[in-house]
Amino acid sequence: MPAYDGPMLGRTSTQVRDRIPAPGSLLAPAIRPLAAALVVICAAVTVFLGARFADQVQPGRLDRVIDFRVRSGLGWHQPLLNLITGIGDPFPVLVMIAALVLACLATQRRRAAVLVAVAVPAAAALTEVLLKPLIGRTMQGELSFPSGHTTGMFAVAGSCAVLLLGPARPRIPAAPRLLLTLAGYLIAVAVAVAMVGLGAHYFTDTVAGAAVGTAVVLVTALILDRLRPSREQRRADPADQPVPARAGRDLLPGEVRAAAAARHPRSHRGWSTAVPPSSQTI
Repeated sequence: MPAYDGPMLGRTSTQVRDRIPAPGSLLAPAIRPLAAALVVICAAVTVFLGARFADQVQPGRLDRVIDFRVRSGLGWHQPLLNLITGIGDPFPVLVMIAALVLACLATQRRRAAVLVAVAVPAAAALTEVLLKPLIGRTMQGELSFPSGHTTGMFAVAGSCAVLLLGPARPRIPAAPRLLLTLAGYLIAVAVAVAMVGLGAHYFTDTVAGAAVGTAVVLVTALILDRLRPSREQRRADPADQPVPARAGRDLLPGEVRAAAAARHPRSHRGWSTAVPPSSQTI
């Protein structure tokens, strides 16, 4: 007989929900601890770099090495660099947000639409309104830390990654979804490199922008997944259903007697006292 590990009857969604994502979830339960750890790492990188370069107008050692190599290698491609950096301008990013939100609403992925509509503007606002004035790092007289273009593009790329790879992903093969995710991040990296190549940002500005955009998307996804699901979602959630009882041969003797008593309520000491139908008086 298999080892008994406690009664299964009556076990409900608390245990099952830890492994089965609710309908509309943005992050799988197994991924959420990793997402939270990545948020902490991104926050630590931003805080460290912000404290290191606060109120400075000069590049750091890492900036001198990387910025020089990027500008010397790509400086003669200035028209192309201008075209790439234009992808991260506010209006193109706004168009991307609108397109993603409409696509999510068309496929009835409301929580995903909220993620895009909230996370990307929140990341941009955090960079432009709070972090840049607070840290005060400048380049050519303009606030530069973190990079706003990089923040917006990595927020868009992170949102696409959640939409394409999360539990509520579209019903398309895994390979195209993975390729689209990689393409989104390649575009975001290209915008960051182009900003450095044009001399508009230091390398560490773009690192902080990538960290801010990524962290805001993950925090928004974690918060939305923690919110109580709607009534329709709870009604359709298979995790809300109790787990069936184990087979009779796996039950303890006391559980077998309890199950028999439930089927024959008039039984006594294992013998039924009910009168067979054939012997009842008409």
